[in-house]
Amino acid sequence: MKASEIQALLDEPACSHNTKEKSGCAKPKPGATAGGCSFDGAQIALLPIADVAHIVHGPIACAGSSWDNRGTRSSGVTLYKIGMTTDLSETDVVMGRSEKRLFHAIKQAIDSYAPQAVFIYNTCVTALIGDDVEAVCRDATARWGTPVIPVDAAGFYGTKNLGNRLAGEAMFKHVIGTAEPVPASPRADGLPTYDVNLIGEYNIAGEFWNVAPLFDELGLRILCTLSGDSRFHEVQTMHRAKVNMVVCAKALLNVARKMQDDFGIPFFEGSFYGVADVSNALRDFAKLIGDSDLIARTEVVIAREEAKSNAELEPWRVRLKDKRVLLYTGGVKSWSIVSALQDLGMKVVATGTKKSTEEDKARIRELMGEDTKMIDDGSPKALLSTYHEYQADILIAGGRNLYTALKARIPFLDINQEREFGYAGYSGMVELARQLALSMESPVWAAVRKPAPWAKASGPGTVLAG
Repeated sequence: MKASEIQALLDEPACSHNTKEKSGCAKPKPGATAGGCSFDGAQIALLPIADVAHIVHGPIACAGSSWDNRGTRSSGVTLYKIGMTTDLSETDVVMGRSEKRLFHAIKQAIDSYAPQAVFIYNTCVTALIGDDVEAVCRDATARWGTPVIPVDAAGFYGTKNLGNRLAGEAMFKHVIGTAEPVPASPRADGLPTYDVNLIGEYNIAGEFWNVAPLFDELGLRILCTLSGDSRFHEVQTMHRAKVNMVVCAKALLNVARKMQDDFGIPFFEGSFYGVADVSNALRDFAKLIGDSDLIARTEVVIAREEAKSNAELEPWRVRLKDKRVLLYTGGVKSWSIVSALQDLGMKVVATGTKKSTEEDKARIRELMGEDTKMIDDGSPKALLSTYHEYQADILIAGGRNLYTALKARIPFLDINQEREFGYAGYSGMVELARQLALSMESPVWAAVRKPAPWAKASGPGTVLAG
């Protein structure tokens, strides 16, 4: 990847970071990829494409413990769960055998699994020694007839968010527009079908399946979700959509913008977390498509689903009212989860913004006020200090903060990709409320905060053996 190409992604015109005052995202600095490098970001964006063989070209450490390493779910094939790597050694590097090993790895993946495509992820070592991964991919594609796609996202290029964009760039350059979708089947009710895409939706814990039936009911055929529960052919056909929705704003915004420039597909940014945000997303689809009948039918569906959801949420709102939350996440979740929690009557006392765009931060201020506490430091000390200072009742964060919460004996809810429960959609909102209540009301907290039995039993002058 050329330096000019990386800078072009950092200067993404559609990103709110690119303003008159500040041109583009910050350039990557050595050692500043804590929380994920570019390679990690590229895999996060593309691994949910379920029928592809994902090969990491580099040392084994880059692909260590890679079986099912994300909470994304597939409705069918599960090839994406298998971690594949060329497992380069020092000898391979010194003797110049790494490209040959890659070629044989591609053959083995095709022979063993017959994937619809093979994705090759470049890593720091192979980028530094100058492996021509694109040439190997072209030769392999010609040799076996299976598309082999290079994903040049070496870790030292920058942060996880840059890796997301590098992955999107690979899809736009090599995959999108290379096949046509299957014509939509006529609906039994005679209504038209409109094709749409979801960009940056990863189907964590299968949560998008909470929303998908509403799309079917409204006649919105999802050509592709890039990349949750998607297939290679679906990515190829994304250029035929009428509207794109960008779900995670900072991840694949470049894909939406380039599809608008090259194919004339309008896009909007939205969220499926919280009752109001789900309703707004459905409205935005109908509005951009411009079918008056679809707009009217959408309002009918929204009214029905909101009424049902509010009835189910009422008892949970009573239990959660005025509970105080410390939210440490980033990106779209930094504001969309705030909206969902406020809908439950809870108060978000502070929220993390480490991976949030300026637009994300603006939405947070709109929801929480200008004086809201935004956290960039995610260290255990900083989180616990904020938790106690603002008298929070629960910490909502990613899995890496779980043990911080447990050791501090405070309620915790996992909101990131490792979680086991889906919170998107109207029914997902009910599940979120349920998990929040279960976590905060668990009797374990009262038990672990009591003095130890032996400490209570030992009075003045008592000598404990040991």
